Amino acid sequence: LNAAPCRAPRQRVRFLPAPDHGDGETTRLVAVSVPVLADHPLVRGPQFQRLKIGVGHRLDMKASGVLVLGIGHGNKLLTDLYNCHLTKVYTVGGLFGKATDDFSDTGKLVEKTTFDHITREKLERILAVIQGTNHKALLMHSNIDMKTQEAYELAVKGLIRPMGRSPPIITAIRCLQLVLPEFQLEIHCLHETQQYLRNIVHEIGLELKSSAVCTQVRRIRDGVFTLDDALLRSQWNLQNVQNAILDCQLKVKTELEKTL
Repeated sequence: LNAAPCRAPRQRVRFLPAPDHGDGETTRLVAVSVPVLADHPLVRGPQFQRLKIGVGHRLDMKASGVLVLGIGHGNKLLTDLYNCHLTKVYTVGGLFGKATDDFSDTGKLVEKTTFDHITREKLERILAVIQGTNHKALLMHSNIDMKTQEAYELAVKGLIRPMGRSPPIITAIRCLQLVLPEFQLEIHCLHETQQYLRNIVHEIGLELKSSAVCTQVRRIRDGVFTLDDALLRSQWNLQNVQNAILDCQLKVKTELEKTL
């Protein structure tokens, strides 16, 4: 913002002595428009010294992907979006055959196990059980009578969500790739933390009579925002930020009107 062209300084009228022409006349005063020195950059300093920026759903140091920020009025919109309880989508990488103290591949090694017996069919069976269990939890925390017309209409629109705070809930989980010992999952969830997702990978390993660590957690969608909306570090400048805000305004407004 401070690198952008600043407005012209304000002008004020001063009565200054007219130039002396040496004709002996009494000094005359003339009205002159001069810039206000208080508006000069060297006097005023940077035009923007504080900017209120809010962070949406946070990412920890070992995770990557979409991180939503709010600027100015956008901080209130962040709160409204948070109250919508929108689904977030992650791609989570895993590695069978070892376990660590923090469930990540960079943690302290606790044990090594075999993994040759694992197949895609067995993995998908475990994922189906996880999804079914979480679906029951989703219905329980949504506080909606599933026998009503309202529940049917919300289900059609995909708007069955917890009405308040709830434990982490996985709404969908599927295997994207399995090439032993590595695998990759796509997880749709609510109210999660990235450490919770690493714990899920660990539990999947245990259910398959093995062990597993998480190698990657990447958020590819946060509500209405996707990777296509995200700006890389090299793209952080005023014009790109302005364009990103303008491009997302309609999506945010539509989602808030639909959900809240």
